[in-house]
Amino acid sequence: ALAPLSVGLAIGVAWALSGYLSHPSFYCSYVECCPSAGQRLNATALKVQLDAKLFGQHLAKDMVLKAVMGFSSNASPKKPLTLSLHGWAGTGKNFLSQILAEQVHPAGLRSKFVHLFLATLHFPHHDQVRLYKEQLQNWIRGNVSACPHSVFIFDEMDKMHPGLIDAIKPFLDYYEQVDGVSYRRAIFIFLSNAGGDLINKAALDFWTSGKRREEIQLKDLEPMLSVGVFNNKNSGLWHSSLIDRNLIDYFVPFLPLEHKHVKMCVRAEMVARGYAVDEKVVQAVADEMTFFPREQQIYSDKGCKTVQAKLDFHQDV
Repeated sequence: ALAPLSVGLAIGVAWALSGYLSHPSFYCSYVECCPSAGQRLNATALKVQLDAKLFGQHLAKDMVLKAVMGFSSNASPKKPLTLSLHGWAGTGKNFLSQILAEQVHPAGLRSKFVHLFLATLHFPHHDQVRLYKEQLQNWIRGNVSACPHSVFIFDEMDKMHPGLIDAIKPFLDYYEQVDGVSYRRAIFIFLSNAGGDLINKAALDFWTSGKRREEIQLKDLEPMLSVGVFNNKNSGLWHSSLIDRNLIDYFVPFLPLEHKHVKMCVRAEMVARGYAVDEKVVQAVADEMTFFPREQQIYSDKGCKTVQAKLDFHQDV
């Protein structure tokens, strides 16, 4: 038989060990945990990532950095942060959403607390919109219940069936709770090509008048963008209650990219692959891109979207 002292010691050690193993600082080093209520984003780290990966987008950088840090430092936000990113393909919308997701959850898109929806993949059939609405509400409700700091990214908003996104309106509104769940710490991000034509025209008008693109201000684009998207039947936000009720906090414009920005993308991709930057290769990749308008050849019509594929070819050569 074990002596009482030995039994007591064993129980004490087991209790202490179980307490240590279950402590968040230990447990969360092996298993992904939802951020604590008081956790704040690192503004410096976010700025460094934006500067390193997002080129030619002074408005988007400034807007998102201020919006996210203000939201993160607010001890009691009145609603979730909702951003709508607009611009042509390849201008950096996906990059920005991924950078932001990684700042909230280090695993980024691999995190169980970050959820990416693709309109053509997850909501393909127009005749099933009612079912999609129910599924979307259940998915968001369940995941925010598990982690209040959940991030939801809706890509291809311009391919979303009209009215579908309105299903999430209750979660974006100024409610303290909905069915016992608070959504005020969640982040919702919409990515859309809709409005890209309006943004490109405004950028070209600035260029034509001899102004620098850095002189473009948010007030020059955001009102026009929100109205244009609201009245665009192919925006996913056509006559949406999210706009009508002012539930989208920021419409973030992404400007078309110039030659110099495409070259910056090529250099960044070479560095990411561990290559030495070869300016001849940088120039060769940039030369293969197509630009508009036809006469001036100022802006890349695909942004930086095909840089990786073109770099593959030139690096092989």
